[in-house]
Amino acid sequence: MKPDIPLARRDLIADRLSSGQAVVSAALAVEFDVSEDAIRRDLRALAAEGRCRRVYGGALPISPDSRPMAARMDEAWEQKTALGRVAATTIAPGELVFLDSGSTNLAVVDFLPEDYELTIVTNSIDIAAAVLRRPDLKLIIVGGTVDPVVGGSIDATAVSGISQMNIDRCFLGACSVSSSSGAYALNAADAAFKRVLVAASRHTMVLATNGKFGTSAPYRVASIEAIECFVVDHDIPNADYEALTNAGAKVLRAERSS
Repeated sequence: MKPDIPLARRDLIADRLSSGQAVVSAALAVEFDVSEDAIRRDLRALAAEGRCRRVYGGALPISPDSRPMAARMDEAWEQKTALGRVAATTIAPGELVFLDSGSTNLAVVDFLPEDYELTIVTNSIDIAAAVLRRPDLKLIIVGGTVDPVVGGSIDATAVSGISQMNIDRCFLGACSVSSSSGAYALNAADAAFKRVLVAASRHTMVLATNGKFGTSAPYRVASIEAIECFVVDHDIPNADYEALTNAGAKVLRAERSS
């Protein structure tokens, strides 16, 4: 398959990326009968347009989570609020709860029960600020250098801090969710932090809007089996819902927005 002009080839590659597919330079070069240098030029151009993220050997679709958290906080807020409301119902009195950095997990704060004597731990600046406005909650901040895209600390200091904790329940941030293989992150350091967080937690929860199922990320954080419960949109595609439940995961649907 060889388009007549480079722009046509580039558009075909862009269509695949926009549908959530990762692309490999070597495979594209064979398919289009061009050099890998030509494909790399295509991918550089698409990355410059904000249509993909370059990685070694190819490119990945742009995930909303590849932008700084501050830019994501107000997006799809009704969906995130619906997930946060349901997620909070899983918490038991007296728990030590970790809210991993993420705009969806931020939505949980407003629904935390007032009389449960909860201790909230977070690596997120924005989540910590929200918790601090709740005098009924105890707050512990995991320190370290703040990553502006993640919106929190994920360095060695942060990893050391959570590895010493006995966390009852963590709400794990995920850049991407595969209904067959688990939760993924875009950042290698963030993924390493999250793996330690899962290991330190008795119960691991993931809040996933439908958009999380339509993108890919390179670093796996946790398998489906390691995640006790997924909180999802009310209209999650049936294929994703069935794959999660068939893998043994508990799935809670958010209520439809009025």
